Amino acid sequence: MLIGKDKVVEFHYVVSEPGVGELEDSRAGAPLAYLHGHDNMISGIEHALEGKQAGEHLSVTLAPEQAYGERKGDALQRVSINSIVRPGKSKIKFTPGMIVQLNTAHGQMPVVVVKVGLKMLDVDANHPYAGKTLAFDIDIVNVRDASADEIAHKHAHAAGGHHHHG
Repeated sequence: MLIGKDKVVEFHYVVSEPGVGELEDSRAGAPLAYLHGHDNMISGIEHALEGKQAGEHLSVTLAPEQAYGERKGDALQRVSINSIVRPGKSKIKFTPGMIVQLNTAHGQMPVVVVKVGLKMLDVDANHPYAGKTLAFDIDIVNVRDASADEIAHKHAHAAGGHHHHG
């Protein structure tokens, strides 16, 4: 089955920054699943996967505008430490450069800690990979037709039902 609009694609990936090294590797966990053709995936990856099928391997290097965009200078924000996601309310020692999840009206968003205060953090809301040229090694694991539910919700649902995070 070929990848196209309304197909659910599952793939493993390794992403690295040329000259810097590996940033992420999904192979230790479950493959990433997304609904193709609904802007759920960075454009360069979606474009590269179009027309491919399960079992294929591809390597693609993307400029920032095909990946996470250029860095925005106005993305620095001061946020309450209480707005950071802390699993089980654990105490976290925040340090500059650390990537944390910020609770927003639109769900969780990764931000980079710039400066640490007593009750506030200065964070950079640019995606941690914004402004970077990224190399992706992708192994396509599975391609299937999306369910009517998935198309209606415009995203893939994990096996065993789905959970909306509000």
